[in-house]
Amino acid sequence: MMSRPLVLTAVAIFAGGLLGQARYSESNADEVKRDSVEDPLRVPGIESLVIPDGPMGDAIRLGRELVEDTVNHPLTKPYVGNSLNCTSCHLENGTHPRAATFIGIATAYPAYSPREKRIITLEDRVLNCFMRSCNGVRPPLGSRPSVAITTYITWLSSNQPIAMNPMRPLGPYAVKGLDIDVNKRNVDRGKRSYTDRCASCHGDDGQGDGDSPPVWGDMSYNDGAGLAGDVKLASWLKVSMPPDEEDLTEAESLDIAAYINSHPRPKFSLKAHLPPANALGEYNAEP
Repeated sequence: MMSRPLVLTAVAIFAGGLLGQARYSESNADEVKRDSVEDPLRVPGIESLVIPDGPMGDAIRLGRELVEDTVNHPLTKPYVGNSLNCTSCHLENGTHPRAATFIGIATAYPAYSPREKRIITLEDRVLNCFMRSCNGVRPPLGSRPSVAITTYITWLSSNQPIAMNPMRPLGPYAVKGLDIDVNKRNVDRGKRSYTDRCASCHGDDGQGDGDSPPVWGDMSYNDGAGLAGDVKLASWLKVSMPPDEEDLTEAESLDIAAYINSHPRPKFSLKAHLPPANALGEYNAEP
């Protein structure tokens, strides 16, 4: 979308040429710089985070690879049902400061989830994204992809205080929801804005071009994903698109979101996205 790619891939969210490199260092460095946590558009710098040696470092690197290439990596490919990588929504492998960042998110878990109506862990949250944003099957608890992605996300919360979220499963730098009346959305205006700002990358048919992901249809997120909500998607668009030149107004974001979500996409049915009962958990079950 936009004059530059508007990436709506998975959270996700929610594929494409915007797979930015994580901003971290694997060499010795000073303590992590800490910016103000009161401003949701600013997050502590991660340039000086150090990936440790040994199995933990291996897991962090693997997790980063899976986030970047979820669709194609052999460990995650069986669980993905569309063309969206994790970094499609969580831009720059989750290190973008505003676009559904992973930085600090591990500090919020365990957290209460209104959708699940129970307390969930960070691993639960990751696996649920496979079902919804990736329109796939929930990987087993304790499996290599589950542990690796969770380990990578947790590493990006290094040196930050625990702040469990009793209200919803969101980290301290989650995308701030727009305070906008959803009833003011206009699909016709959204279509014009999409054609002008988005179609050059995502196509008039919304199916992308190989570098930019599909934003509706069978290979996009299903209707159980967070971005299937117009305000949720509009809030993400406002801070994320176009990359490095975020200039959509709130009204434009909402109209484009409404237009995108007015198109068909897969229907979410929980039973269709769960692994077999004997594979719900695989802690230490793999060779």
